[in-house]
Amino acid sequence: MNASTSAQHLVRPEDLPRGISAVRLLPDSQLDALWGSIIVKSEIKEQLLSQGILNFSLRTKVSRDKLPMHGVILLVGPPGTGKTTLARGLASQLAHFMPRAKPRLVEVDPHALTSSAMGKTQRSVSELFSQTIAELASSGPTIVLLDEVETLAADRSRMSLEANPVDIHRATDAVLVQLDALAERNPNILFIATSNFPQAIDDAFTSRCDLVVEVPPPAQEAVAQILEHCIDSLSEHFPALAKIAKSKDLAKVAQACEGLDGRALRKMVVNAMAQSREVAADPNKLTIDHLLSAAASAKAVRMQKGGAK
Repeated sequence: MNASTSAQHLVRPEDLPRGISAVRLLPDSQLDALWGSIIVKSEIKEQLLSQGILNFSLRTKVSRDKLPMHGVILLVGPPGTGKTTLARGLASQLAHFMPRAKPRLVEVDPHALTSSAMGKTQRSVSELFSQTIAELASSGPTIVLLDEVETLAADRSRMSLEANPVDIHRATDAVLVQLDALAERNPNILFIATSNFPQAIDDAFTSRCDLVVEVPPPAQEAVAQILEHCIDSLSEHFPALAKIAKSKDLAKVAQACEGLDGRALRKMVVNAMAQSREVAADPNKLTIDHLLSAAASAKAVRMQKGGAK
């Protein structure tokens, strides 16, 4: 089954229910490309794929009293490590294992569900899970992205009822109740949740996750791979960059970038092109020295930020 373009997959924004930011039909060629662009240990991708496959194959055959699976994968790690991109890419990759089905990716906007009105957040969460998501899943395999899941499943033990509205506590309760209900009634759903702050997630939510995977910042070898992939991709438009992508001196840049996450590394390449108007006008003139200078600046900013904490 060939993946089509994302433009064909997006439901019109005006047709999206409250709390849903996007719905895509799968597989999706752009999401497949993003999956390939995220440089993490191969074991992480293999584990995620295997867990996803099991979710849709095992849960339809084995009752929950034997295997109490909830259909939830949780990705945790620092910002910029590619958790959301991995989640979207995983959804598309799983679709290739279901060629006869018409799976879809549903992305939840947690901030659209919160409200200062007492009881409104709880009702919104309950309606989203019990009605919107359940209805979407009734037509085929459905993968739900819960980005920043701590927004919906905040750790109740860390909250003060005096400092936080009771509604936030009730919203977490609603998420847990709905996860249990959907797990019981619909094995056709897989939730992929992400969080930069796993300590802020309620323990009861984490206990319902079938798999928790930490996505760490890239090690030096991975940093080199990310830089090479990024610059090599740019060489499609600026051919002279192909030489830099294969240069042995790129290892020096990777060493200078140690500690930066994947997002920061790609932005650093852009910053290197902005070292001068000449390079900005023609990125073919980018040099290793430009990259080293940009790397030093990015590290300095990161160290300043770290020291300020």
